[in-house]
Amino acid sequence: MTLIINNDDVHAVLDMAETMAALERSYIDLRDSEAVCRPRIDIQIPADTNGKTYQWGTMEGGSTRGYFAIRMKSDVLVQENRGGIPTEEKYCMQPGRWCGLILLTSIENAEPLAIFNDGVLQHMRVGADGGIGVKYAARADAEVVGMLGSGGMARSHMDAFMGVRRIKKLQVFSPTRANREAFAAEMRKKFGIETVACDAPEQVYRGADILAAVTDATEPVTDGTLLEPGTHIVVIGGSGRPDPASIDRIDVSVRFGDAPQPWGLPEFGKARSRLTYAAMTEKVAEKHMSPDAKRGGRLALAPERVVWLADIIAGTAKGRTSDEQITYSERGNLQGAQFYAVAGRAYELACAAGRGHEIPTDWFLQDIRD
Repeated sequence: MTLIINNDDVHAVLDMAETMAALERSYIDLRDSEAVCRPRIDIQIPADTNGKTYQWGTMEGGSTRGYFAIRMKSDVLVQENRGGIPTEEKYCMQPGRWCGLILLTSIENAEPLAIFNDGVLQHMRVGADGGIGVKYAARADAEVVGMLGSGGMARSHMDAFMGVRRIKKLQVFSPTRANREAFAAEMRKKFGIETVACDAPEQVYRGADILAAVTDATEPVTDGTLLEPGTHIVVIGGSGRPDPASIDRIDVSVRFGDAPQPWGLPEFGKARSRLTYAAMTEKVAEKHMSPDAKRGGRLALAPERVVWLADIIAGTAKGRTSDEQITYSERGNLQGAQFYAVAGRAYELACAAGRGHEIPTDWFLQDIRD
């Protein structure tokens, strides 16, 4: 039988420690050529003349440990401006609804094992990456988090940070006062730490040991001129990278890895985070496409300052060599390697707990060779 595993099932069986452990194993397997993945690929088509774009996105990977997975997303994208900050909103059918699925298969007999809703798992794998970066690159005595953003990704990052450092204080800013105050109150109750809802973004930097920018802004929201010595930086969301001033101040950039070079395409820039194929002219693209999509995805940040996560885990390199260094951690283009690892572990835990809805595997099979 094939399992349908929804967000409630994932939430019930998968915790942050399991997620981080699965990702670390996956990154080591990639280094050892026991796993493979490819960068994210998007297809974009103008949906109307008002700036809406249909986007189909996929990322995939698998390993000799037994699993392969492809994650797929079906979105309508809308570029917006929120308080002077360019953002990218997305939905499926109507605002507030989304469609993201993960198909998990066995590499031993090609069996379709499970289909997941990707919402909880997606938040956990991104938060776990932030936790891995803090684990290997933040100061050992880091205890104050400065956070830009107060949504779901902010919650998963706090779960991860609390698991790897003795966090005592959170100071958070997001544009809507009610949201940041509610988030601060929630984190205070959940973790028993001091929390401050800041009135301006510059306030989150003061005394922060970890700076986490977890927003959906399409342009960088960090301010490198405000970073204090010893800060570790985590950035996710539409921009996916710090501002130029922050980049200039980064002493060590911990990169989790790169997707392997594809055979037969030596000119392919393997460090690119995504590839986009678009049914639009360059003039139309200026209105419809995000800046990152038009650039073809991000390259490695500060390559001359990169330290590889696998080398840190192996003990042949360090994430930082002094408490004064400013550090940064970035996944690279390894999304596909994340989904088979985390979905595979969630599948095992769901089976052990009797979670998920069974459907006949025969529904996916046929007697006509393709």
